[in-house]
Amino acid sequence: MRNEEEMYALILNTAKEDPRIRAVYMNGSRTNPNADRDIFQDYDIVYVVHDTQPFIDDKSWIDCFGQRLYMQYPEDNVLFPDNDTSRCYGWLIQFADGNRLDLHVQTPDYTREEIVKDRLCKILLDKDGLLPPMPPATDADFYVQRPGEPEFLACCNEFWWCLNNVAKGLWRGEVTYVQDMLGFVVRPELVRLLSWKIGCSHDFSVSIGKSGKYMCRYLTDEQWQNFLKTYADAEVENLWNAVEIMCRLFDETARDVACELNFSYNTEEAAASWEYLRHVRVLPADADAVY
Repeated sequence: MRNEEEMYALILNTAKEDPRIRAVYMNGSRTNPNADRDIFQDYDIVYVVHDTQPFIDDKSWIDCFGQRLYMQYPEDNVLFPDNDTSRCYGWLIQFADGNRLDLHVQTPDYTREEIVKDRLCKILLDKDGLLPPMPPATDADFYVQRPGEPEFLACCNEFWWCLNNVAKGLWRGEVTYVQDMLGFVVRPELVRLLSWKIGCSHDFSVSIGKSGKYMCRYLTDEQWQNFLKTYADAEVENLWNAVEIMCRLFDETARDVACELNFSYNTEEAAASWEYLRHVRVLPADADAVY
């Protein structure tokens, strides 16, 4: 597997030797000072060019980067239409040696619009002074944001209200429906709430990472393990147990956040939702009424 020094040399030398490439910048985890370093980190690279079409027409130019295992052309994917390839075009490449390169060519005007939106961008080469000066890379744009009380109350209401869908889905044995409700509706509110708890403890100056992957850095071991227990397999009983753990963790965290930020918390709503969930759990399979 080529090391970081070899990959950077290849990326930069390719740009230096190709007169069509006028600048290079990088973003993503490799510019993030707080990201974990490991062998799976991508190289997120942008080549700034005046015309994207020659690179699109002759895709063999990427052969210089090494043997490819497989790849994707995201702008050509019919699942993601309406891409302006005249301004931006990309190659997502998994190499046979284990490295991955997410490479894009962008026009100068498009680049100047986009680069200022991402404070993780780091300029590696600028032959013509096309790019604006960039401050040191930081993940500050991704810090947990302090909520207002309406946002906090809306998060709590969304969590407790949507549990009724989980309850009826579990009673019916609709496992795929329940998994979707938990994964796409209910658990995201728990993650949001946990992020606020972490923010309260760290002056809202940390990021929990994509999908909350860095929460383990900031939660207690008990809290983190309880969060992991909210993920269950396809057995209905295990899902019921995971939802109970989720409710307990959410309620405890909501009380803590409300106290820290001097917010109100609708404990009656929480209690009623939780009680409904438990009632449905013991409801006979042949019941002809909920109550």
